[in-house]
Formats: sequence, structure tokens, C-alpha cells
Amino acid sequence: MTATLIDGKEIASRIRARIAEKVRHMVEQHGVRPGLAAVLVGDNPASHTYVKMKRKACAEVGIESFGFELPADTTQAEVERLVRELNERPDVNGILVQLPLPPHLDEARVLSAVGLDKDVDGFHPVNIGRLAMKGRQPDFVPATPAGVIRLLDECAVQIAGANAVVLGRSNIVGMPVALLLIHRDATVTVCHSRTRDLPDVVRRADILVAAVGRAQMVKGDWIKPGAVVIDVGTNKIADPTAKNGTRMVGDVDFEAAKAVASAITPVPGGVGPMTIAMLLENTLRAAELKLGQC
Repeated sequence: MTATLIDGKEIASRIRARIAEKVRHMVEQHGVRPGLAAVLVGDNPASHTYVKMKRKACAEVGIESFGFELPADTTQAEVERLVRELNERPDVNGILVQLPLPPHLDEARVLSAVGLDKDVDGFHPVNIGRLAMKGRQPDFVPATPAGVIRLLDECAVQIAGANAVVLGRSNIVGMPVALLLIHRDATVTVCHSRTRDLPDVVRRADILVAAVGRAQMVKGDWIKPGAVVIDVGTNKIADPTAKNGTRMVGDVDFEAAKAVASAITPVPGGVGPMTIAMLLENTLRAAELKLGQC
């Protein structure tokens, strides 16, 4: 068996084209352009790269982007004051606080300061709480978990009744994606560092979502034949054949897994593009909600 490649770049491109069309319509019909504010604290190179990518994506679909870069020694009060100011700005529909924050800052307090109507990252405790409740829906779902589910839907994967295994229990990916799968009637197992006989647990998965942050941890013989594998991991490993001496790999041994799985996402080019597309979609939704269109 050779797995079907789930092309996140192509799927995200289609989503972004639809967003761009809706933004154009909003500007023409209402004179309103959605706006996204990105708050970046410190000098983490990866965070700077991610924010630059998100602002570029905003420009491509016609969303206004506002960047706010603060020094690493910015105080808790200063960050929260900026967030509150952005809550009051009518031209800002969504507020993105780039994580991780410097260690002296209380991440939970900063995220809680974001207005519910502008929580396009879906990290506000109220939105996460609604996600965890049966019969309740958050206004916004975290972008990467939303992207995972959209990939499964775009590939017509049967989620209801499937055995799903999620590797990782982070607040950003693991827990939200597990909750989304439960909402879609999957039977979900969340694995972590204390999980016993991890390979055996993974082998039961019809759907595997790997989001643990360890390069190529999941081996080919961990995969159930015919399983669908969504690899959220982004890890740099040494590669002397690469131009800069490194290359990006996921949490799954891709070459081994694709010989067993029925479908699999590549790294890069799988979940990553979907994360940005879902953030743009959430920003558009925030503007639509403000206009009373949702």
C-alpha cells in the first residue's frame, strides 16, 4: 500500500481563495475590511517568522493586518494594556497573541484579556470551555485543530465511529483536536508521556493525529494498515545534503508510514498551511459576526 498524500497547501489555497472573495464582497457591500492584530513579545526567531507569514497571508486575501512588537522585558501590565486597547479598536476584528510568551509573563492572563468577539485564536478560556461541553459551540476554534478536522473532511474521512488516537495533550493542539473529534462522534484516546505501551495504543487508531513535538517518533510498524495519519509536528533535523544543513520533518516517520497508511499529511505542506488558512477564516468570521452576518 502507498498512502494518498493529503496536500494541505492545495486545500489551504482553495480556502484562501474563498476567503478573498468574501472579503472583496464585504468591502464592496459594507465598506468594511476585516482586520487582524498580531502581538509579538520578545525576539523568538520562530515567532517572528510565523507572524511575518501570517501578515503576508492577510495581505494576500485582503485582510488588514496590524503588527505590535514588544521587547522581551515588557511587563504583564503593559501586554494586557495593549490587548485591552486592541479590544476597543473598531478596525481590529481579531487579536493574535503569538505564543510562546517570555517566561515571566502569565500566558493565561494575557489570553483571557482578549475579547471573546476577537478571540480568533480560540484560546480564551470561555471558548475552550464551550468546546469541552456537549451541545455548546465556541465562537472560534483554535486554528491548527480546526485545520486538522478540515483536512479530514476534505478527504472524506469517516470520523463518526472511528477510533482516533491523539499524540500530545497541549492546550494549543492536542486537547482541542481531541475535543473536536469527540464532537464528531469519534472514540478518542489521548496519549502522553505516561501512556503505557504507546506503540500498541497507536496501532488501534483508524485516525492518528501526531502532535507531540518529537522528530519521527512514530514508526511505520506503529501504524494500523489503512489508517489516516495527520502529522502536526514540525521538527528540524540535521541533513548534510540540504542547503542549510537541516530539514523539517514531522512526528511521524513519513517514508515508513506511507507504506502502511491509507492517507498521510507531509511535513512541510500538510497541516502548516491549514493553520494560517483557519486563522484567516476565523478573522473573517469575527468581522461577519460584528456585521450580524453569522
